[in-house]
Amino acid sequence: MKLISKVVVLASLALSNPVFAKAPSETGKIKGDASKGQQIATQVCAACHNADGNSVIPANPSLAGQHAEYITKQLNNFKSQDGKPATRESAVMSAMVAPLSPEDMTNLAAYYAQQKPKPGAAQDKALAEQGEKVYRGGNLETSVPACAGCHSPNGSGLPPNYPRLGGQHRDYTLTQLRAFRKELRSNDDNQVMHMITTRMSEREMQAVSEYISGLR
Repeated sequence: MKLISKVVVLASLALSNPVFAKAPSETGKIKGDASKGQQIATQVCAACHNADGNSVIPANPSLAGQHAEYITKQLNNFKSQDGKPATRESAVMSAMVAPLSPEDMTNLAAYYAQQKPKPGAAQDKALAEQGEKVYRGGNLETSVPACAGCHSPNGSGLPPNYPRLGGQHRDYTLTQLRAFRKELRSNDDNQVMHMITTRMSEREMQAVSEYISGLR
């Protein structure tokens, strides 16, 4: 009986890609002016994310090479719309996006999407090896699907809904996983990340974050 249940779980994990990942939408392509976006990045965003989007601060995400559609969505989520509260909370980012127009956001996203991400490196090899197992194969015992199903084996992501993760700071990734688990962040479609992270142990989240930091 136990063997049968494992086979069922295995089948569900194998299907995790079509279940969670949506095909890229051509109509959702973001077309912005990267040169105008560069001006905003240099004047407004560089202190936290660096001028080229390769953040050197572990708590702040690297944006270089991130999908333009995903960046635009996050910027909009940080901003209060029509008197309604922002769907992603951050006092710092809310203040940063407040003066940005929709056009500014698409221009900024276009700029960062064109920047070349600098490769990262995992610091804890043993922890990264544990993380690789979860990232690529999930956890059959707890029904955690493989991260690669939505974020691709090399961490390049699946636009427009699933972000590029490869080389992202360990500290930032771990903070986001914890936020999804506690529902402090819930701006993902159908709260898929909340469902997944509630099945992950703290050790698994640390390991996956470590592995992602060196993924390229």
